[in-house]
Amino acid sequence: MTAPRINPSILSADFVNLESELARIATADLVHVDVMDNHFVPNLTIGPPVVERIQQVSPIPLDVHLMITDADAHAPAYAELGAYSVTFHAEAAEHPVELARRLRDIGARAGIALKPGTDVAPYLELLHEFDQVLVMTVEPGFGGQSFMPETMPKLRALREARERLGLDVWLQVDGGVSVQTIGIAAEAGADTFVAGSAVYGGVPEDRIAELRAAARDHSH
Repeated sequence: MTAPRINPSILSADFVNLESELARIATADLVHVDVMDNHFVPNLTIGPPVVERIQQVSPIPLDVHLMITDADAHAPAYAELGAYSVTFHAEAAEHPVELARRLRDIGARAGIALKPGTDVAPYLELLHEFDQVLVMTVEPGFGGQSFMPETMPKLRALREARERLGLDVWLQVDGGVSVQTIGIAAEAGADTFVAGSAVYGGVPEDRIAELRAAARDHSH
């Protein structure tokens, strides 16, 4: 059984004090950095200069989630900044396999994200091309939304394909993840969990431990 990974999203952090907010989640596995461009999603967050500084001061590796258009052109820059993992959206990439290979060549783990309405079937036989698949459990673009259990069949299909193909692909969920919902996702096959308000809404170290324990209780 894979130990569950907890990746707090700094979307719920105090952006004026990011360095201290990063220090508060030092017991997590990775820091989830949401990059939104006001085109692919209706919100606007941060870009390469801020991600570069986060990379320089973060006590844990960066899990960058790109909610941007034209990922083919822009995603490699985040790998070049030194991010441990770079995830782009399937809906925003013309050539997802080639892009994933490019990210890997630069030295980052390559992830692909699927919006709630995106069919997982075309990607099941391509799993070997990716290090992570992110199943969005809310519509991307805003924090604080409610978890969508109707996305769980996608996770189950990914888990079954991973086992059938004998791959070590991380299965991540992002959106509405809390102590109450994390078990649902873990039971369906998720092993990597993004949580924002569920971590920063209390004492982060305690919340991270609680989320890990809840996920572990339902992991395969």
